[in-house]
Amino acid sequence: MPSTVLVTGASGYLGSHLAAQLAAQPEIDRVIGVDTALSTAQLRARLGGAEYIRADVRTPLIAKVLLEAKVDTVVHASLTAHPPGPSGRPLHKEMNVIGTMQLLAACQRAPLVRKLVIKSTAAVYGSGPRNHAVYSEGMPADVTLPRSGYAQDNAEVEAYLRGFSRRRPEVDVTTLRFANLMGPGVDTVLTRYFALPVVPTVFGYDARLQLLHAEDALAVLRRAVLTDIPGTFNVAGDGVLTLAQAIQRAGRVALPVPEQVIGPVSKFVRGAKLVDFGPEQLRYLNFGRVVDTTKLRTEFGYRPKFTTREAFDDYVRGRRLGRLLDPDKLVSAPLRAIGLALPART
Repeated sequence: MPSTVLVTGASGYLGSHLAAQLAAQPEIDRVIGVDTALSTAQLRARLGGAEYIRADVRTPLIAKVLLEAKVDTVVHASLTAHPPGPSGRPLHKEMNVIGTMQLLAACQRAPLVRKLVIKSTAAVYGSGPRNHAVYSEGMPADVTLPRSGYAQDNAEVEAYLRGFSRRRPEVDVTTLRFANLMGPGVDTVLTRYFALPVVPTVFGYDARLQLLHAEDALAVLRRAVLTDIPGTFNVAGDGVLTLAQAIQRAGRVALPVPEQVIGPVSKFVRGAKLVDFGPEQLRYLNFGRVVDTTKLRTEFGYRPKFTTREAFDDYVRGRRLGRLLDPDKLVSAPLRAIGLALPART
């Protein structure tokens, strides 16, 4: 059982809620949340009984915190998929990759650290026309592996993590590859995408989507901290939704466009500051991704409470999404913005 736990990304949804839940565990003496955000009354309320230290994992301060607080368990939950925009991508990558490198170096020098939990992503498997139908944890790399964006960041992070495990074999390392998070309180590219009045899609594609409810994500992180279960695990709800099914369940209006037009459409959506699409998100929405969660159930000992469909429906209820009126008018605005028009009705 851990004594002192450090949680990175403590200002985010998962990090703050996890820190609060761990602080409520009587067996844990101390929980420290770390992030770069300013300490506010709202953040302190979300953290509950956990302490908060404003610190950047890219700096030597994180090593000082580990040593002085005698941390024995580290949860790295600060890896983020939030797109920062074109000008912010270098900083985004630096926070994800360089930040993790510095954290691992600090953990290597901290003799009391005995457990490391990493929030990774199923996006490390990539998305593409030659994808496997279902990915399991032991599958070898193939041509669809990500070469950019958040997915590439996590692939690099996992490579550094394997190096850390070779240098500190006595530390239990648990890597959790989460499917796309969904739920009422979750704010991601995907949740914003399905909240658009008009949802752009590409003709000829209907991706299979697998989702993970935020409550299940928190439960898996908490179990990884409280029990000794090292290894790599896919984490996702049972079942899949196609993109078309998800749009329909959200009560949105689909806007199928030719593949050569999706670039201008995504540029229009970015310009309106609704969703910041990138190549990685577009590949996912074309080809999707499905993972095998057998190992999560049999070895890790957890079965998600929410299926993919139930997670999505809970998101729809929480956002109060519903059937929109006059879809022709809603669709015509983005079409006009890229120089197209709806065909006349007969």
